[in-house]
Amino acid sequence: MSGGDEFNYDEGSGKGPSCWGSVKQEWKTCGTGKSQSPIDIPVGSTLISLTLGDLQRTYASGSAVLKNRGHDIAVLWNGNAGKININGTDYEVVQCHWHSPSEHTFGGTRYDLEIHIVHQNAQNQITVISMVFQIGQADPFLSSLLSSIESIGGGEKDLGNVNPVDIGFAGRNYYRYTGSLTTPPCTEGVVWTVLQEVKTASTEQVHALKDALAEEFKENSRPNQSLGARPVLFYDPGESAA
Repeated sequence: MSGGDEFNYDEGSGKGPSCWGSVKQEWKTCGTGKSQSPIDIPVGSTLISLTLGDLQRTYASGSAVLKNRGHDIAVLWNGNAGKININGTDYEVVQCHWHSPSEHTFGGTRYDLEIHIVHQNAQNQITVISMVFQIGQADPFLSSLLSSIESIGGGEKDLGNVNPVDIGFAGRNYYRYTGSLTTPPCTEGVVWTVLQEVKTASTEQVHALKDALAEEFKENSRPNQSLGARPVLFYDPGESAA
């Protein structure tokens, strides 16, 4: 993903979200794409799918670093930290990062924070698991990273081995749709899984993620994009058991 000096979230700078598609030719999909992310998830009018099934994750501890990428704070895995299986395809976990406030909204409701856990398969196709947070009790995974986030400056810190399981997936219900990366180049064909359950993070944790970034990235959420004719599926194991 691109460095923070080429795009930002300040519309007054000429490099904000509405301009991303014209900053670089290779980013034109940000402006012309028809399957962009994030979206407002139409709660209550989604299609319940009984065939999606529970998320199949086989994660393991892997060497990781915490990096200030300019536009966000990310945990990057250097080695094999396991995979997730989506629609019969294995995707290896690559990194996770945070957006504040949340990028996806639920029936118009925006939350305080969102984590994206990015996975990639052998064909370089991408799937992302997303969870949103509201202010409340501290998030254990962020607690384990807090001192590193607060002292990272503009660089990176070695985290040793990190198991993606420690992120703490919330509940079994989720939404599924096909969209894009939410930062340039806004590549489409990304399979999104957005968990329904809202997690909590502390005010201190959210502020730490913001404070590590320059002013034009503290609010690092791309506005909602048009859903168009795309279906949003909903998996509820309670429904499938009925």
